[in-house]
Amino acid sequence: MASGHHTRVTFTPSEFRPRFTGGHTQTLYAWARPRTFPRLPPPVPRYFDVAPDARLLAHCHWQAQPHEHPTLILFHGLEGSSLAHYMGGISDKAWALGWNVVRLNQRNCGGTEHLSRGLYHSGLTSDPLCVIRELIDVDGIRAIAIAGYSLGGNLALKLAGDLGETTPPELKAVCAVSPTMDLAICVDALERRTNVAYQWNFVRLLKARMRRKAEAVPGLFSLEPLRRIWTVRQFDEAYTAPHHGFRDASDYYFRASALRVVDRIRVPALVVTAVDDPFVPVVSFEHPSVTGNPHVKRVITRHGGHCAFVEQASPDYDGYWAERQIVTFITAHAAGPSAAARTPAPSLPLRA
Repeated sequence: MASGHHTRVTFTPSEFRPRFTGGHTQTLYAWARPRTFPRLPPPVPRYFDVAPDARLLAHCHWQAQPHEHPTLILFHGLEGSSLAHYMGGISDKAWALGWNVVRLNQRNCGGTEHLSRGLYHSGLTSDPLCVIRELIDVDGIRAIAIAGYSLGGNLALKLAGDLGETTPPELKAVCAVSPTMDLAICVDALERRTNVAYQWNFVRLLKARMRRKAEAVPGLFSLEPLRRIWTVRQFDEAYTAPHHGFRDASDYYFRASALRVVDRIRVPALVVTAVDDPFVPVVSFEHPSVTGNPHVKRVITRHGGHCAFVEQASPDYDGYWAERQIVTFITAHAAGPSAAARTPAPSLPLRA
């Protein structure tokens, strides 16, 4: 079913006043700083069966009458989970404006290795599409937005591009922050000497996950290649690419990148990135397939790092600028009553 979105997307973000000006400083501060969300109700777990051998765990925040409210689905980054700080931050802001929020774990993430036989990858759009269809067909949700950070941003944009003219009318908006939309150049950038700490951390997490996976599904994955893996590219050559039927890591990066299909996006899309992102080069956001699509609004800041965009906080604002832009954008494009009219009391009951 076609979406009917064919007008140029309009959105004016608030000015970003970075608390720190270094990309590494922004990135590491946002990654390391503990955050709490006292006004956000505890999440309700929900499972989505997206394939005969794959089940996803989501942590959900439902308004009192979920079908009367728009729903935001959130995608995390590489080796992240529904508990990532930005997942909580966006949920907190969206919930206050009357949104249901579904914080989706990708396959094997968030301690769910036992729920799926296989692995996830950066362009596995069939999984979130199943979630969207279930929310529409089973829950009666009439307005949905999706948003992702880093790898999750690539996933959100690729899903919108894959759908193209067949985008369901319920999907109102798509947002991506620091999206790895050209996976090849992001992996190249990750291998720079200045990014050795990020590469080490990603590889450490990927190896640990494969060890847990081998324990959860004995005999399916050999751990022998792990001793030769020191980069994300080597991991993808050994595991991700062959498992999903790609020729090699380069083939995987090409076919799973949102940049290949971003020109087909037909729903309002917001893309936020920073020039000083350590490993998502800004050059991909200057590609004609991005700049030439009237449905895509680019916001490129000088500073902000990777998935950070931290500015000075105030008593009623935590300073996470990109999260605020997401919620402003999706609310502007969601059908229904005004956000202010939908704002719930924090003690309203939740639906499981």
